[in-house]
Order: sequence, then structure tokens, then C-alpha cells
Amino acid sequence: MAGAAALGLARAAHAASPMGMAAGPVRPTWDSLVSHYRYPDWFRDAKLGLWSHWGPQSVPQQGDWYGRFMYMQGHPMYLHHIKTYGHPSVAGMKDIQNLWKAEKWDPDALIARYQRAGARYFMALACHHDNLDCYDSRYHAWNSLRVGPKMDVVGIWEKAARRAGLKFGVSNHAAHAWHWYQPAYGYDPVGPKKGERYDAFRLRADDGKGQWWEGLDPQQLYTGGHRVLPDGIDTIEAMNAWHDRHNGQWIESGPKDDRAYVTRWLLRQTDLIDKYKPDIVYMDDHELPFGPVGLQAAADYYNRSIQWHGDIDVVLTGKKLKPRARFAMVEDVERGFTDHLWEEPWQTDTCIGDWFYNIARLTDKSYKTAEDVIQRLADVVSKNGNLLLSIPQPGDGSIDSEEEKILDGMASWMIHGAEAIFGSRPWRRYGEGPTRLIAGMQNEEKAKPFTARDIRFTTNKGALYALFLGRASGPTTIRSLARDLAAGQVDRVTLLGGGVLPHRQDPAGLHLDMPRDTGFVPAVRIEGRGLV
Repeated sequence: MAGAAALGLARAAHAASPMGMAAGPVRPTWDSLVSHYRYPDWFRDAKLGLWSHWGPQSVPQQGDWYGRFMYMQGHPMYLHHIKTYGHPSVAGMKDIQNLWKAEKWDPDALIARYQRAGARYFMALACHHDNLDCYDSRYHAWNSLRVGPKMDVVGIWEKAARRAGLKFGVSNHAAHAWHWYQPAYGYDPVGPKKGERYDAFRLRADDGKGQWWEGLDPQQLYTGGHRVLPDGIDTIEAMNAWHDRHNGQWIESGPKDDRAYVTRWLLRQTDLIDKYKPDIVYMDDHELPFGPVGLQAAADYYNRSIQWHGDIDVVLTGKKLKPRARFAMVEDVERGFTDHLWEEPWQTDTCIGDWFYNIARLTDKSYKTAEDVIQRLADVVSKNGNLLLSIPQPGDGSIDSEEEKILDGMASWMIHGAEAIFGSRPWRRYGEGPTRLIAGMQNEEKAKPFTARDIRFTTNKGALYALFLGRASGPTTIRSLARDLAAGQVDRVTLLGGGVLPHRQDPAGLHLDMPRDTGFVPAVRIEGRGLV
């Protein structure tokens, strides 16, 4: 739909729908989303985003889901919490949130480093399952202006990203807080504090008098006891089994006993969109949360984009899209792969370590390397996707020395390799090589190492690019460019960052003699007739 026409429809529509939803032509149905949505060119060109998956769970430096596992006796995070902060009947996640101070955070310097590493868009975590809004939240008192750093984290990130000319995004994980937090209402099944309920079960707003959280209601943070561990469980194994059965599933519906929770989620989401006008919104959900309410949030976002831009020029992501949702939003594949070239743009999100900062990644040097990241970028881009990469920060907001090296390695590759990535489009096939990837989410650990025979293709400005995922050197053959009518005629091959390479094209492929030390993921520009 043309921008002017869409804007006219939006202005002609009724002033606002219920709950303050933005007026406009997009209705909260899958059919309406599909009929109006078009993938923005900026997203298709951008290819690489950097993500600050950063919040209060970064404070303990123990990795992911601290706010859940600290309430599960026997878990390493529970043991760390007991040793470092005290028993969760007294020192709960609310207190960890207030320890998040961001005292070494320099957003402009970090954005500049991310941009050198190739980022074309930047994403800030707006609210994780721990239910703290990291922004100036109108509808949720547990937010970063009242708790922890006492500042508008998302708003500061947004200004820094836009100053640098980057597109800006936010991620919302709050739809799952209600079932994720239920262990906070539990207790130790064994030991000296057996049966003593944790802080979420005991505390109400009146208990905050004279405390740092005076005026805040812990039940609003912990979401209420919807599936509370029953009395009488007396082994850790039985406790874990109960939580797995009742609270361990990924649930996209709201709590049946608290419909207001879903209403508050929608208010918080539309407030977030209204305040920061993000170019991209990441939903940590399979499709959209809460059925028709999620559709309302999507329609609101698209209609607001029409008001801002004259057209839908934004991206909304969801996971495991069904056919009904295909082409209505962008599918995100978390920590996973695809084994084929997609017709529509998509995104994979991953992290160089744990989503939340884990000090063990630094001490045992187990981060993804710059080479790992660029291999992943080349594979994803060749299949019509984007890569969203998280660089974990500890609670103080800095990044560590190993992360700096990774970003510097990415930046060095970008000096010459960027033309094969940014603004590119897929070729007629994504690549070739012996390494087979397993399609799906959460399966990175199953991937085998790439070899020099694993090659990925992109096209840009009339040229074909071949990116070697392994360190190709010496005699090398690209079999997809065998001399026939389908492949076209190769006239010139240039190593990016090097020079023109001698080549020979015959029925077996395009033969090159690669230099012995090309560095990781060497790329060549291939020019000729009938190639693109």
C-alpha cells in the first residue's frame, strides 16, 4: 500500500479503539496483518543487529534465568544466592533488581564499538521474565526509574543508537513472567528452612514500610501466586517434577485466575511503543502472546508506524510461525539454523555466551569467537536472514576484555568483507559444502564445524559473492559455478581485501588458487555474464 494512501486511511479511521489502541487500517486479525504488511527495505539491507540483553539478572553474573532458578533448592544459582545474598525467604529477586546500578555503563562508547563491528540496528531489552520494566513505564511501578539504576535505560539506549544513525529496537519478554516466577512462591523441601515460604509468597505492599521498596507491591512484581507449590513436598526431586509439570511449559496464554495481567501487559506494550517508536520489536513468543490480545498489540504497532512513517516501516518478530502468520511478521529462530533459502526475510538471534552475563564464560574463555560470528552471519544472510547478536554485560554495564576482542575481530573483518553482506540479496542457491545444518531452534550445540568447502553466496550491486566458512587456501573449487548456461560466465574474481585471483572455469566448477593466509571467512567478488 502506498504511504500516502495508508496514512489517509489511518486518519479517516475512528479516533481510537479500546484500550487506547492506535487508529488505522490494520485490524487485529491475521488476515489484516498479512494483507497490510511488507518487509521494510532497511531491514533487508541491515543484516546485523547487536542486542543489549541486559538487566538485573546480569548482577549475579551466573547466566540465564537467575530470577527463576534462585528459588529452586539445589540448583547452582540457588546455592550461589544463599552464599552471596542470603536465603530467598528474605533476599529475593526484588533485592537483586535493586542491586542493578549500571555504574560503568557508557552507552555511546558501546554503540560506537557495535557499529564498528557491523551493527546496522541495535536492540535494548525492555522487560525480561523477571518483570522489571527497564524504561519509564507508565503502567508498571517496578521499573528502572524507581528500582536499581534509577534511570530510563531503554530511553538512553534509544537516544545513543539514533545519534549513531542506527535503527532501534526493543525486546519484550514479559508475557511469560506469570508462570516463570511461580517458584518464587515455593519453599525449601529439605534442610534447616524446610517449608519456609519464599519472599513472593509472604510479602505485600504494607510490608514495605521503612524498606527500600516502600510504596511498591511485591505481588505486582512476582505476578501473584497462580500455580503455587503445595505444602508437603519433602524432596528436591519432587519439587522439580512439580514445577516441570505445572510451570515448566512455554505458555502463551495468560493466567486464568487473573485476566487483568493480560490487560496490564497490553498497556505496558503500547506504552513502550508510544514512548520510544522502535523500528523493530522482538517478542519472546511463539507467534504472539495471549491470542487476540497479541493481535491487538501487533495491529497497534503497525498502525502507529503508518502514523509515524506514512507506511508500515517496522519489524515485529515472533517464533515458530504457523502458515496463518507467515508474511504477517518476521519469524525469529532462536539459537538455531535453517537448512534452506527462505522466500521471506527472517532473523536468527543468538549470543556469544549466555543471554545474561556469566563470569564463567570469561574465565574459561568459552565465548563464541569472531570467526564463529562471521561464519554464522554469512550462513544466515545467504538464506535471506538477519543475525541479531547479544553481547552480555555485567550489572555495571561494561563489557569484558574477551568481548572487546571479539568485537574488534568482527570490526577487522568488516573493513573488507562488508560489501558481501550489507545491502545484499540471496543468490539462486544459498551455498554448497559437506556440512549439514539441522533446522530448528535451540540446537546450536549440535552443529558440526564448518570446512573450507562450505561456501555461502550473496549478490550485491550486480556482483556475486562467495564466502568460505572455513579458512580456504591453495587450490579451491566452487562447484556451483561449473561452466554451463545455469552458472554463467565468470570474467573476474577478486579477493576482498586482496587482489585479482587467477581463475579457471570448466564443467567441474570455478577453480581458484587462494592465498595461504586469508584469515577467517575469506570472501571473493565474482563478476561476469549471466551470474546474477
